[in-house]
Amino acid sequence: MNALEQNISQKAVFVFFIVLFCSVIFLAGKLLAPFFAIIILGVVCTGVFRPIFRFFLKQLSPRVASVLTCALIFFVIFIPVVFFVGVISKEAFTLYSMAKDAVFSNQLKTLLETTQALDRFNDLLERSGIGIVVSWDELIRPISELGKVVGYSLFEQAKFITSNVVNLVLYFGLMLIVVFYMFIDGDKVTKYIYDLSPLPDEHDDKLFEKFMNMAGAVMIGNGLGGLIQGVAGGMLFFLLGWNSPFLWGVIMGFLAFLPIVGIGIVMIPTAAILMLKSRLVSGIVVLVFYVVLSWGIEYVFKPKVVGDRVSMHPLIVFFAIIGGLKAYGILGIIYGPLIATLFLTLADIYFSSFQFMIEPGKVLKEK
Repeated sequence: MNALEQNISQKAVFVFFIVLFCSVIFLAGKLLAPFFAIIILGVVCTGVFRPIFRFFLKQLSPRVASVLTCALIFFVIFIPVVFFVGVISKEAFTLYSMAKDAVFSNQLKTLLETTQALDRFNDLLERSGIGIVVSWDELIRPISELGKVVGYSLFEQAKFITSNVVNLVLYFGLMLIVVFYMFIDGDKVTKYIYDLSPLPDEHDDKLFEKFMNMAGAVMIGNGLGGLIQGVAGGMLFFLLGWNSPFLWGVIMGFLAFLPIVGIGIVMIPTAAILMLKSRLVSGIVVLVFYVVLSWGIEYVFKPKVVGDRVSMHPLIVFFAIIGGLKAYGILGIIYGPLIATLFLTLADIYFSSFQFMIEPGKVLKEK
């Protein structure tokens, strides 16, 4: 066999191997697809709680340290989630019932009609020659519909979780198994992935570092920040005598993940309603409370907790979370920023290491 035939034979074997290998990867992906969320959450929790594991590891064996850390995760995450879901289920149904029966919208309509603001606005339209008459029903209807959608969605999610307690326990237990072995063998798994990846180790390091940093930012920075804002907002609503303060606190906790609007979606209308009710001082207190709380979390708490490890434009984070929620449900709060981080990191690797292969003229021009 001459050199040309040998080279063709080697290429044919390589192509066959690549096809076979990709087919096996596809089949393995189908096997793991039902557990994808569990694996991702397990990896994220491993990165977040690794400092605690290392603390236990100073005094104990790896297995005992991993067991203690997993037990801590169970009490820190699972128990509060089960408690919150039970309370949310009841209050979300109350919100849905009020929106469905137009209780809140009628109260708001009565309150707004006393201001006569819309009458003056319609007079202005009439004097301007615009033949349109705006009613409070038309303006309030979207708020009522939003209340029904939010309340019903939260109620359905909570009802689904409470009616599938066995599955919830099973999935959380599987996640803890992933966390347990990632604490013990995580370095081996990472090295195996590095060896399997055709990218240089520095690129793999960059991807892994950015992924874990963003996971920490989402779970610790945004998670604790959302928890603080949700608890503080719920307590404020309780002191104001608002209906379903626990539910509104949970809603604000989730809204706190959005970097541009945040809890202002709830706080600003609340302040406006209080002012319309002639509770001017209460409205100002709510506005000041919102500004101080949001500013403190965004510019004091998060920089101290997360630091400068993750730098992403707020607009990208906003659309990443909104798109993640639409595509993946509640887990999109985590998936969205992680996917955006991986994309931006890969784009950065492309610009620094591969762009010259595809667009050499453009790279030379920029230099």
